[in-house]
Amino acid sequence: MKARFTGAYWFALLLVSCCLIAAGAGTDFKSGPGLHSAMPAGYDVVTLKPSGVNLSLMGLIECPEVEGAQRVFEGIKSRVISADGERVVKFPHRFSFRITASLRKIVLDGPIYAVNIPDDPQELLLKLRFRIKAYNGLEMSEITPESIDLIGMPADVPYDERIYRVAVKIGDTPITDRFVIEILSPQGELLTHFPFSVL
Repeated sequence: MKARFTGAYWFALLLVSCCLIAAGAGTDFKSGPGLHSAMPAGYDVVTLKPSGVNLSLMGLIECPEVEGAQRVFEGIKSRVISADGERVVKFPHRFSFRITASLRKIVLDGPIYAVNIPDDPQELLLKLRFRIKAYNGLEMSEITPESIDLIGMPADVPYDERIYRVAVKIGDTPITDRFVIEILSPQGELLTHFPFSVL
């Protein structure tokens, strides 16, 4: 009798454990990679016509406030936890996109497409335009950059690579918002775009 009770007890315990594991398996719970103050945003190559030169465009996000934060994905309860362990509900008020435009022949990937650019390729590097879009759900709005600075090599020195820092100030914005920087030719043609979202 005692042995039968013990066997039934262990069977019930095993059954309950299996149910709990199955229930947990249905929950999408995982921790994403930690966030850093500088994060890659993307890389694209565009062929310029008629010159045939490849233009490489690289994006980097600079946002010191998110250093050490952790993304926790849990369905509709997904959240961001700061390095101090606090839940983050607002986007950092300021961040910047660092955009590198290069004509150098070190190309990681082939061109995504070709665009007609009448300007000399090196002149194009100095005339790039930027447009920033913010998305809250299905709503989109444009944000005027706080500043656009050419960093690195001075503009009056001929060079085959230029680096821009496009600073953005957004005020109080939910952490769920998404941002996209579009890189445009002087004529307003879209060359590529890079996203930035935390959650």
